[in-house]
Amino acid sequence: MKIKIVALKRNEDFKKLLTGRKLSNRYFVMFYKKLLKKESDYLNLSIVAKKKIFSKAVDRNFCKRRLKNVVNQAIKKISLNLNYSYLILAKENVLKKKYFEDLKKTMFEEFNKIR
Repeated sequence: MKIKIVALKRNEDFKKLLTGRKLSNRYFVMFYKKLLKKESDYLNLSIVAKKKIFSKAVDRNFCKRRLKNVVNQAIKKISLNLNYSYLILAKENVLKKKYFEDLKKTMFEEFNKIR
């Protein structure tokens, strides 16, 4: 079954998510919360790379692509809880090439904690 990733669009959803639970590590901060009116066929996931941290647009887009790629791998390997909505705030270490495998391992561990 192919799971479609849908980004949050409404400001209210972002504000509700920021009041939810939080997991933090050296690569990203993940907020997650069970939202009402959620269709379980989709994965609600938003990835944010702040302009203050990543000043160049190229870096912000690369960071978001890298995190989305890791999330797609996580969807294939582990079963994610689709009843939650997720917000991932990227940190600087995401850009470093030598940390990619550790980033992937960390992302899998964080998703496994949310069961």
